[in-house]
Amino acid sequence: MDALYQDPALAAFYDWDNPWPADFDWFLSLVEGAGSVLDLGCGTGIFAAALAARGAEVVGVDPAAAMLEVARACHAPVTWIEARAQGLDLGRQFDAVVMTGHAFQTLLTPEDRATCLATIARHLVPGGRFFLDSRNPEARAWESWTPEVTREVRAHPRFGLVERWNDAAETGVPGVVEYQTHYRLEDGRHFAARSRIAFPGLDALSRAIAAAGLAVDQWYGDAAGGPLRPGCADFIPLGRLAD
Repeated sequence: MDALYQDPALAAFYDWDNPWPADFDWFLSLVEGAGSVLDLGCGTGIFAAALAARGAEVVGVDPAAAMLEVARACHAPVTWIEARAQGLDLGRQFDAVVMTGHAFQTLLTPEDRATCLATIARHLVPGGRFFLDSRNPEARAWESWTPEVTREVRAHPRFGLVERWNDAAETGVPGVVEYQTHYRLEDGRHFAARSRIAFPGLDALSRAIAAAGLAVDQWYGDAAGGPLRPGCADFIPLGRLAD
């Protein structure tokens, strides 16, 4: 598994490097009023904890033990489960199933994406809602994930000043990008991880969603509720079980 999520040393940097994004405020509004929520790829659990703070019953699922260790330390009233989204069957359904933080893009093959979408359908109550976010490949976001653009030095509450940067490159696999995450401490220690993420196109994503028995009521083009348009940052489907 990707060391960025599985290595406890790297997990210690995750929330510091990825604080509560503005996206999450809008995402919370998409599931307003849901009494129960399944959060797939919940990571360190900040979104799941926020849902629970609003009164929802929340189950957070992630395959990375190191990320869930961070999540459990927040002591939110959330049920944490270490598992992959693909093939998951909790034997129950939820008012909403969500997948935030571009976690859907860690599914590198059409088969993995299909089984994840089937998991979403299996766990939705009739009339329930789902959403996920996936970056638009036409926007080519990875081209700005370079050391020149991303390098910065910031204070970490545990490690002091940390220099951090990214790098990225297309792979030999169509639609898959490899990016690197680096953290260098003042004492010279250097933590690094390589990650691969997929950038499925809109047509492929739409077909996979429909094949899973899901229907999209609204597509959004960014995490502020902007419209779907050429070159938009994201593909964000908000939908339900197909009739």
